Amino acid sequence: MIRLLHITFLSYIVFLLGGCNSHQKDKPIWEQVKIGDLAPAHSTRGPRDPLLKTINLDVHIFEIPAENISALDDVWQMLHTQPLQFNDYDAFKANSFLVGFGQTQMWNKIADSLQAADAKKAKTVSLLLLDRQTSDIPVTRLYRAQNIYFSTKGSLEGRTVGTGKLAWRIKAEKIPGSRGVCKIHALPVFSPPIGSSIPQLAAREKSRESLFTSAGFGLKMSPGDFVFLGPEKYSSDQLTLGSLFFSRPGPTPVVRTFLLVCSRINY
Repeated sequence: MIRLLHITFLSYIVFLLGGCNSHQKDKPIWEQVKIGDLAPAHSTRGPRDPLLKTINLDVHIFEIPAENISALDDVWQMLHTQPLQFNDYDAFKANSFLVGFGQTQMWNKIADSLQAADAKKAKTVSLLLLDRQTSDIPVTRLYRAQNIYFSTKGSLEGRTVGTGKLAWRIKAEKIPGSRGVCKIHALPVFSPPIGSSIPQLAAREKSRESLFTSAGFGLKMSPGDFVFLGPEKYSSDQLTLGSLFFSRPGPTPVVRTFLLVCSRINY
């Protein structure tokens, strides 16, 4: 296989209000985007609308054969946790969640490790968020009522949810007095389907959401910064929060990983 020397995770494919999806099942991300596509943090290109103050994020979802999960050990060793602020670090770890922070210059080595793990890009979601706006990145859908078990405050708890979706809820905030820096919050959530356009009924449906606060985290980011999320181990039970977010059983079981990239800050 030809060694791909010039690779990156970031491209400006589209800019649409509210975000958009790009789905290419078969091509790994390092075969789609070249290092020259990366707009550096000091880029002089202005936003399309100078009046639109936004924070742009790209979320790349990779699937890796479960048998290759040990290949991610090299990735975790390269990344940092110091910039991250956890809601509850012990609970985050007990839920089998792992996360690390990196920057543009680290990407080639990260991509080499993902390639060694036979990672495939399943989906890319591009977000364009206003200050304090949230957006959900769907992970998996639940088709029946079930219990979800998760660690919080040093103990294992169960929570019954109905049909709906599990997602990462991403919130972006500008930092007063700072240009080119934002605060990003990520939180696992369960959301039931909201089918009513009547505000009172929609609010009642939304009240059935479950926020898994103990597994949330935040950090300051600038363009070119990224966080990589994945599991400590593969689990096929589909009962725990970690297995539902990061594991997909089947004839060829896979683990999901998430690469969240800060691509532009228009403030």
